[in-house]
Amino acid sequence: MKVLLIGEYNRSHYFLKDGLRQLGHEATVVGLRDGFKRVDVDIEIKNYFNQNWLLINIQKFFKQILGIDLYSASIWLQLLRIKKQLQGYDVVQLINETPFQCNAKKSTKIFNLLHQNNRKIFLLSCGDDYTSIAYAYNQKPRYSILSAYFNNKVPKEHFSYSFKYLKPEFKIHHEHLYKNIKGVIASDLDYHYPLLNNSKYLGMIPNPIKISDFEYQPLAITDKLIIFHGINRANYFKKGNDIFEEALKIVGTKYAAQIQIITVENLPYKEYITAFNQAHILLDQVYAYDQGFNALEAMAKGKVVFTGAEKEWTDWYNLEEDSVAINALPDALAIAEKLEWLIVNPDKIIEISKNARAFIEREHDHILSSKKYLNTWQTITTHQSEI
Repeated sequence: MKVLLIGEYNRSHYFLKDGLRQLGHEATVVGLRDGFKRVDVDIEIKNYFNQNWLLINIQKFFKQILGIDLYSASIWLQLLRIKKQLQGYDVVQLINETPFQCNAKKSTKIFNLLHQNNRKIFLLSCGDDYTSIAYAYNQKPRYSILSAYFNNKVPKEHFSYSFKYLKPEFKIHHEHLYKNIKGVIASDLDYHYPLLNNSKYLGMIPNPIKISDFEYQPLAITDKLIIFHGINRANYFKKGNDIFEEALKIVGTKYAAQIQIITVENLPYKEYITAFNQAHILLDQVYAYDQGFNALEAMAKGKVVFTGAEKEWTDWYNLEEDSVAINALPDALAIAEKLEWLIVNPDKIIEISKNARAFIEREHDHILSSKKYLNTWQTITTHQSEI
């Protein structure tokens, strides 16, 4: 099978590509490099307007004053130049409804280009999209990535990227995609629940992790307990970093002699993934029910991760609470109490570390995930050809 993977966050499509190739298939990843993260892709589509302040301001002027989206036009032209490399695939999978972060009109043109020149197109619900944002906006989950907005921590403008999906033009784009795709797959439970009543939903396939890329590091606490907090400043409130910082102040004061806190901001992916090597505990995100990619990679290394690990997740995987990852509730005091529990019970840290690695090997191995993708794509295409 020949597969084209469009778009990239972290390395989810890149690991899927590696798994597909090891299973004897051909796969190519085309995408941006996820901003400052600089992740790997096979064919890079560049954002020429984030390289310096002059280009950033030129883009803003054209968009805000003249109504011309230079960024989206640039992405479209780059894709047209490589049009021949984007055709003739058995399966195309988009990582998101707007995998190149273009405006709705250009996103639809990009989809049509792919749809007209390839056999089957599938969509991955990963990152903000119409379905997940509408679900969160209607406050159906107990909390969500929009909770900071509903709690009046930040104005609506801070969530402009998320709220754009609710605009009429993006809803039209969403409906056009769902009319033409063969199906949509969720990357974790946070995207699974919003899709449950959708006729195009094919189920959840856990994020693929190439385990050999992450050496398991058995934890040993010989001196201070090291707590690592990585911040993506653009998503500071969306990920709940403010709550983590408040919790760290509590334990930092009470256990100053026993812990060391490391905080970093906006590191490129390859720097970030090594920056927490010395840590015992990693603070990932608050407003989630399942783990995102950074959490999974840290767990693969044997870190004790504070992240989404809600009851829905423990029930799904048949796990005991706080046995594999620590559920980070949107409550600084609750997080501080969990940190204190680990500080005074270091044996628990060692136990959870081992469990985390075993969980990743069991549920997120990229070969296993790739087989599930292949089965889903082939089942759908075979079923539809028989109708």
